[in-house]
Amino acid sequence: MRRFKKVLKVLAVLLGVAVLAAAALLVHVWYFKPFDINLFFGRTALQFALESPELLSTIRVLEPLGITYHSDELDDESIAAGDRVFARIRDAREVLLSYDDAKLSPADRRSKEIMLVMLDMAVEAERFRFHIYPVNQMFGVQNGFPTFMEDIHQVDDVGDAEDYITRLSKVGVKFDQVLEGLRRREQLGIRPPQFVVDKVLEEMIGFTETPVEEGILYTALVDKMEKAQIDEAERERLAAAARAEIEGTVYPAYGRLIAYFREIDPKVEGNHGVWSLPDGDEFYRLALRFFTTTDYSPQEIHEIGLAEVGRIQGEILTILEGEGRDVSGGFEAAMTALKEDPSFYYPDTDEGREAILRDYRAILEEIEAGLDEAFDVRPKAALEVRREAAFKEKTAPGAHYEMPAMDGSRPGAFVANLYDIKATPKYGMRTVAYHEGVPGHHFQIALQNEQEDLPFFRRLIPFPAYSEGWALYAEQLAWELGFQEDPYDNVGRLQSELFRAVRLVVDTGIHHARWTREQAIEYMLANTGIAESDAVAEIERYYVMPGQACSYKVGMIKILELRERARAQLGSAFDLRDFHRVVLTNGAMPLTLLDRLVDEYIAEARGHS
Repeated sequence: MRRFKKVLKVLAVLLGVAVLAAAALLVHVWYFKPFDINLFFGRTALQFALESPELLSTIRVLEPLGITYHSDELDDESIAAGDRVFARIRDAREVLLSYDDAKLSPADRRSKEIMLVMLDMAVEAERFRFHIYPVNQMFGVQNGFPTFMEDIHQVDDVGDAEDYITRLSKVGVKFDQVLEGLRRREQLGIRPPQFVVDKVLEEMIGFTETPVEEGILYTALVDKMEKAQIDEAERERLAAAARAEIEGTVYPAYGRLIAYFREIDPKVEGNHGVWSLPDGDEFYRLALRFFTTTDYSPQEIHEIGLAEVGRIQGEILTILEGEGRDVSGGFEAAMTALKEDPSFYYPDTDEGREAILRDYRAILEEIEAGLDEAFDVRPKAALEVRREAAFKEKTAPGAHYEMPAMDGSRPGAFVANLYDIKATPKYGMRTVAYHEGVPGHHFQIALQNEQEDLPFFRRLIPFPAYSEGWALYAEQLAWELGFQEDPYDNVGRLQSELFRAVRLVVDTGIHHARWTREQAIEYMLANTGIAESDAVAEIERYYVMPGQACSYKVGMIKILELRERARAQLGSAFDLRDFHRVVLTNGAMPLTLLDRLVDEYIAEARGHS
């Protein structure tokens, strides 16, 4: 027994030494330059993630470890918090550059290069940090907060529900921080377009005039507690506490934002692109570089768009003529006739909208079962289809994708906006499902999240030209694989590609050529055939997200170019599954680095053939 106790003492001492050594290592890694660049990657990603409790709740990487301190916190939107983030970016860049490329593995060099692109862009963007509109019809705090609470904040027990209520109690601070930033923008001569003021006022007034018990913040919590099977008495207590916070904290916070926008309404003059902001032309060129990861000038992108518009419209007219439709009046007349054909629409009823969701699910189930010839990697995360929340569907885009939680507790989601039934013609549904779901965003984003051999930051970064380029490429891929046999479905695919080509024209038109809002809407309506509600929402989106709309077509063009390069150089050794595996399992990256990655894949495949 004495010998056994001695062994235990030795083990305890060794364990204590190991714990102290581990603690010392953690302190060193956290405060000083890590000896290994992968420790630096992990530290940097964690430091930035810790700045955002809302991001931590979204990705759910700490919850499986029992760490939930962030679950009752909201992001700090203050100017001081932004100062801290930019200081951290500059510090991280300095440390990153100190790692010698010659001592890094090829994989680590690639990760270093990807992170450096991100940090360089952020350093350059700091001078334009106020050139955005943090309260807008697309993604402002006024609709982002309720969406976060409904879609992201999970309630599995009483503690989670109490965290929900605590987050409600902190809305006033968050909104006041946003107001601080809005007032700083005013001092700098940065005000939103007129339509932004009009629409956010309408949205916020409608939100606060909704009785608390009918509002999304209250009903979402009640639904979550019922699904979690929380005791009825506890549910009543928690619901009453939530009602009190919404009445006493949330609605007054919205009231302060409403008052501010009413105050600036008379000061806003018209709807102008970012050219009207201080150094706006330079800001737009930087935005294009960020969103396309190219050095294309605004004029070059404009001209690419014009050329693609002409090509795609010609292909659509050829199909319509083959189906016996009159195309003698040109593209706009032919698409107007197609758009007005009632056979392509569901009933404008709740039942019709439920049918749309059922058919979207059937489309995705069909393609999911038929992709073996093109993919030998699939995401583990499930995909759900649901409707856009009613409180924001009037100004939201036609559809979007929401990433799954990394701990598997929440699936990916294809969210469809069914506000205007005419915005969902049957011939366009397959393409939308392929873009947002399979094999588009869900394949790309969920697979990226699941690549455990990549540094954590590379499992999250979005590089829009890559991710949106992939989703648009996925639309064409589905057609190539035979999933759009109906010629009208192919019209829908081409119309979607045309829509992205038109985006190149109108985005640069608004922010570079100084088009008016009405001029841009008119061009989009004449050249796409989409519903007017969609055209208005899209054009207004480009005003508040300058450059982002250009990422889709630029990225698709590059991915198709790389695929054809690999096919031409590898000949019979080319395997589409290999190409897709290389593109998807290395995560998002700038198009220049993707080009180099594919060249490496070609060289390796040649060596094995």
